[in-house]
Amino acid sequence: MEDKEIDYMNVIPLVDVMLVLLTIVLTTSTFIATGAISVTLPKSSETVSETPFKGNIVVIDNESAIFFDDTPVTMQELQEKLKNIPKNSPIILRADRSIQLQTFIDVMDEIKKMGFEKLSIQTEKKGGE
Repeated sequence: MEDKEIDYMNVIPLVDVMLVLLTIVLTTSTFIATGAISVTLPKSSETVSETPFKGNIVVIDNESAIFFDDTPVTMQELQEKLKNIPKNSPIILRADRSIQLQTFIDVMDEIKKMGFEKLSIQTEKKGGE
């Protein structure tokens, strides 16, 4: 009996596997991006990026407590932690919308004073709950 030569490749199983992997990546990236500290973000009419962030996150919760990468810190401890980070590292500042503006400005000034240029402020898109 003569073997029939295969002259094409069946890509349907490959596409199925890639779609499953894409679903897993998209699902887990939304959990990573939301963070563990509960913060009600201020609303903005524009949202710049939906991509997951890989960097340092500074959070100010509704009681004006400061967190650096999910660890509670004082302003002096924040300064010490920022000293150990390269100045070209991106930093996201997440602040609850109910905090005093002065607390937000103090933290933002401290980050800028330390020489960080890549500082982003995270918000939610208006109309989306």
